[in-house]
Amino acid sequence: MKELKHDVFCFQEIKAQEDQVMEVFADYDHISKHANHAEKKGYSGVAMLSKKEPCSIKKGIGISEHDTEGRVLTAEFEDIYLVTVYTPNSGNELKRLPYRESWDNAFAHFIADLRKEKPVVICGDLNVCHREIDLARPKPNYNKSAGFTQKEMDGMDGLISVGLIDSFRMLYPNKVKYSWWSYRAGARGKNIGWRIDYFLVDKRLKDKIKVADILTDVMGSDHCPVVLDLDL
Repeated sequence: MKELKHDVFCFQEIKAQEDQVMEVFADYDHISKHANHAEKKGYSGVAMLSKKEPCSIKKGIGISEHDTEGRVLTAEFEDIYLVTVYTPNSGNELKRLPYRESWDNAFAHFIADLRKEKPVVICGDLNVCHREIDLARPKPNYNKSAGFTQKEMDGMDGLISVGLIDSFRMLYPNKVKYSWWSYRAGARGKNIGWRIDYFLVDKRLKDKIKVADILTDVMGSDHCPVVLDLDL
């Protein structure tokens, strides 16, 4: 984080309660720290660190069915809403896919309402590869693996349709780059990966996008960071 020197850092699947997040970042003076945790300890959760104090902070999307898992944190800044989100995984054998469909619809409505007030930027593990280019082995995974079912891709279409742009794909329409690799079978070393982490940017900010990238050289997780630079 100190090397990257960005203005805001968003975290997903932190698996920690809010007090634990504050303890971890206690030495980060002059940094605004916020988190939203799940009722179930050691599960889900999101957090955000910002050099500038947000105008306001909102936890969740206002629907109790979804908010118990601590998946959304929204920071209001002068020019934008910044949302960090950890989208539900459809799970083994796609057992949670019906819930995931409900979530996708509710989250898209939440973002659409935010956009009525000011432009929105979403940073998150969206747990979906939007197109075949976004994963190394599309054919054997299609409609069989969580993160690459047609219903999940349709959910992503629905989210984008409220007025958002996939910033990385806008800048690099044909570039193959992934943000997550299974821990199994040396997937990262072989680059058998998935692009499931995104910055979705309000289309009204399209001309403000300067950098959108995936930092594949940064280790420490089965995910790697994604970055966005906006000229606000």
